[in-house]
Amino acid sequence: MKKFITTLKNIYAIKELRTRLINTFWLLVVFRLGSFIVLPGVDSNQLPGVGDNKFLGLLDVFLGGAFSKASIFALGIMPYISASIVIQLMEVAVPYFQKLKKEGESGFKKKTQITRYLTIVITAAQAIGYIQATIPGNAIMVNQFFFTISTVIILTAGTIFTMWLGEKIDDRGIGQGISLLIMIGIISRLPEMLIQEGYSRVDGNQLLILILEMVVLFFVVMSVVMLTEATRRIPIQYAKQVVGNRVYGGQRQYLPLKVNAAGVMPIIFAQALMFVPALVAPYVGGGAGVSAFSDFTTWQYNLVFGLLIIIFTYFYTAISVNPKQIADDLKRNGGFIAGVKPGSNTSDYIDKIMSKITLPGSIWLAIVAILPAIAVKFGVQQGFAQFYGGTSLLIMVGVILNTLQQINSYLLMRRYDGYMKSGDVKGRSQNIAVVQ
Repeated sequence: MKKFITTLKNIYAIKELRTRLINTFWLLVVFRLGSFIVLPGVDSNQLPGVGDNKFLGLLDVFLGGAFSKASIFALGIMPYISASIVIQLMEVAVPYFQKLKKEGESGFKKKTQITRYLTIVITAAQAIGYIQATIPGNAIMVNQFFFTISTVIILTAGTIFTMWLGEKIDDRGIGQGISLLIMIGIISRLPEMLIQEGYSRVDGNQLLILILEMVVLFFVVMSVVMLTEATRRIPIQYAKQVVGNRVYGGQRQYLPLKVNAAGVMPIIFAQALMFVPALVAPYVGGGAGVSAFSDFTTWQYNLVFGLLIIIFTYFYTAISVNPKQIADDLKRNGGFIAGVKPGSNTSDYIDKIMSKITLPGSIWLAIVAILPAIAVKFGVQQGFAQFYGGTSLLIMVGVILNTLQQINSYLLMRRYDGYMKSGDVKGRSQNIAVVQ
């Protein structure tokens, strides 16, 4: 506890870090306040909510309740994420986007601009579907045509504004802005779901079961932290280089390869495909097959869901980790793996290692993804079960770890600053960068 208080004092003592944390806090407050502003022309008392629809319920968890409230942020940042996924896939198949990826900063800016335009298109399309699927006619208090046009504009503006909030967090706050917006939407539901689960267990004289649920949740979170942070380190040796009177290189370093290099993306891809049966069910009618894949608690759904996650983990790892580029960078910088020839042999070696560590990573990722369904089968309420795994837990753990790492980097810089005898921080940082 004493160490924790000391850390808080150190955080408060660093002006830049303190300012960034305050900026992040207020930007997140603005985002949450917008989630409670109902669309103009909608009677909120007539909204049906998500009810027993598991598909809409999952979306509502990601959006912090804004989806069911018909908020101006009802679509949140999800269209931007969809646009980003589309652009990432096009980087693999379209030569123009492959060229942009190699252009560095200028290519990144062009790609970001294209992503923004695509976000507007996707938001407008999703807004029309949102109106038809979630807002009944008796909840609309104005002309239907005027309401549709104005709502599409407002929802699109709301998504663009949330995207702007995320970029401002990146520039003036701490952590990854877009990821923080998603996380704050998810975690905002946790207290309510926890209270509901607690009341249901206490009323049923099942206090021991509630304690057991908390213990299981703790170990699940710890396992997700291990999955997120696990790496395979490959020892790298750098050749000695003589520059002037100094000798550079010669030291031994490590190339960290993440066990879960794909992050949460395989679950998002797989979830997008698993949403299809729920979307087409009203048009094709019922049936055992459609019903089984419209309910995320059935064994058929989870079997296919798990297999898709394993497949997409390999797919996304292949497009996000390029062994050939890593091998070329090592060769260019005078680095090599002991016992492996530079060039194509190094690339094949790294690719072989990635294939081996991706298999257990993908299997554990699939297990984490289906844990909410298992929790529901054991009697946990659906809202609270979403925090036992799946996209919700992976996003929360990943974002919190990333934010803590950024805060720790500021504290580390400050600690090193104490060892210096003179000069300002900016000057010393520049000198360190030159030496490196």
